Amino acid sequence: MATQILAVREAHGSKRIERKENIAVTTQTLTRPQANETQKKIQKLRELYADAPELGRKALENLIAGMKDGIISDTETSSAGRTGLRRGKVSELTIVFPIAPGAAKRLKAVLDGGFNVQAPDRVGSVHDMRYVFLDNDTRILFATTYDGEWDPYVDDFATQIPDELDVVFCNCEGWPGVRSPAVKDYIAKYQVTARAWYVARPNLTVRDVRKLEKIGAAADEFLDKIQ
Repeated sequence: MATQILAVREAHGSKRIERKENIAVTTQTLTRPQANETQKKIQKLRELYADAPELGRKALENLIAGMKDGIISDTETSSAGRTGLRRGKVSELTIVFPIAPGAAKRLKAVLDGGFNVQAPDRVGSVHDMRYVFLDNDTRILFATTYDGEWDPYVDDFATQIPDELDVVFCNCEGWPGVRSPAVKDYIAKYQVTARAWYVARPNLTVRDVRKLEKIGAAADEFLDKIQ
């Protein structure tokens, strides 16, 4: 009986090893193009860092040695449409507008007033939004993370929160008004596509996040009742 049990265990063990080996082969087959591309990127980085400070070269080698599965990034980046990047369902928008002469003080006052701080909630696709003054208050950086593509996003702003945008951006040189047919060309002129960009949950839209929050709250309430 003991011999039979041992034989069964060995058979199961062999099957388990075989399955693992098959998975490993499949994974290697699927990721070979990625691995080749990664090697090219690593080679280029090493060439560019040949004359970098020593601490930078060491940091690069540490990062290369610690890469998970030999892949630099497993999230594909694509275009958000007319301009900007997209990862999964989420896109980025970064704009640097020139501030009209003498308008910086007015622009700061309206932002401090908070007229449009919560306005993106009405759009329903905005993850975050920020304003940063640059170059001695001569330019302003406007950056957001949003769901979907560029054109529908700009359209949503124009239809959902036009006054909240015009009251801010009327202080920028040449702003045509968010309802103007020329506004998309104006925005694209000053938008700068991110060189690199991180998204923690690229496949979760704002609507998805809100649903999960409600489900989590309901689950917590249920657990509190049964404890």
